[in-house]
Amino acid sequence: MEFSVKTFRIISTLEAISFLVLLGIAMPLKYIWHMPQMVQIVGMAHGVLFVLYVMGALYMYRKMQWSITDLFVIIMCSIIPFGPFYVERKYL
Repeated sequence: MEFSVKTFRIISTLEAISFLVLLGIAMPLKYIWHMPQMVQIVGMAHGVLFVLYVMGALYMYRKMQWSITDLFVIIMCSIIPFGPFYVERKYL
């Protein structure tokens, strides 16, 4: 199966949503209402999606012939809330 821009866009969107759910829903549930179960579930999903995002970014770096600076920005956007949405808009 060929890894495409569409596949990376889907992974990027899912990674961004999982990060926002982790920060906005799961973490408050854990620290305010003492319900850590959601962090375990969403945290694992987000971790897998994060790894896929970084691997996808490295693959797309070669395929799209991005500069090393672009790659750095794209990977840094994965640790900023809403960052992957910026990447989709600017680079894809």
